Amino acid sequence: MPNDDDSGVQRLQKVLAAAGVGSRRACEDLIFRRRVTVDGRVAELGDKVDPRNAVIHVDGERIVTDHRLAYLAMNKPRGVVSTMADEKGRTALSDLLDRVDQRVYHVGRLDADSEGLLLLTNDGTLAHRLMHPSYGVPKTYLCEVAGPVPRAVGRRLLAGVDLDDGPAKVDKYALLDTLGRTAQVEVVLHEGRNRIVRRLFEEVGHPVSRLVRTAIGPIRLGDLRPGRTRRLNNAEVAALFAAVND
Repeated sequence: MPNDDDSGVQRLQKVLAAAGVGSRRACEDLIFRRRVTVDGRVAELGDKVDPRNAVIHVDGERIVTDHRLAYLAMNKPRGVVSTMADEKGRTALSDLLDRVDQRVYHVGRLDADSEGLLLLTNDGTLAHRLMHPSYGVPKTYLCEVAGPVPRAVGRRLLAGVDLDDGPAKVDKYALLDTLGRTAQVEVVLHEGRNRIVRRLFEEVGHPVSRLVRTAIGPIRLGDLRPGRTRRLNNAEVAALFAAVND
């Protein structure tokens, strides 16, 4: 069998192994069992691909083979602005990325007073799909609001609220706890408008005092500490692609 050429084209099993799917022999077995597709067709032993642009799936899950691409989760602290650089000198996202070699960009935003999960990547196609409302990727928020909160508030948020720039509603609502004059509420929505969660709660008379985004689609904040960043694992990246039907 000829050697891989200088154009970047490589044997498929080598590309899969480099992406962490398994050993080359295990990847050959996956190809033999017709569990691998390349650009929409079932792969065969002997196939070669360019890992920089091939679209490869194993058992229906997208495998990222372009090592120039980075996929990160960040726990944005309160007070950090959602921009890579700030002309006013405020702490920005890039100030928290000293250990990241690739140049990445944030997917969506959190206002400076909010905290929690942000995704960062240099995969422009995936970023666009994650932000576009037509893909309906849900985002989960933990909100501390003025309490107590009557049941009617949840029903109203689920039914829809008229805001200055049009109606909006949450997809899910749960009252988690009530502590004196505050309450903890979890909401899920796929809206991406500016400060949408805060505006919704203000409209129903329960302003938010603390807002934490805990999940974006299948990716959860977990125990990631404020100000820290971690790379998504292969399963998480595949789940993100699945969330946008890729």
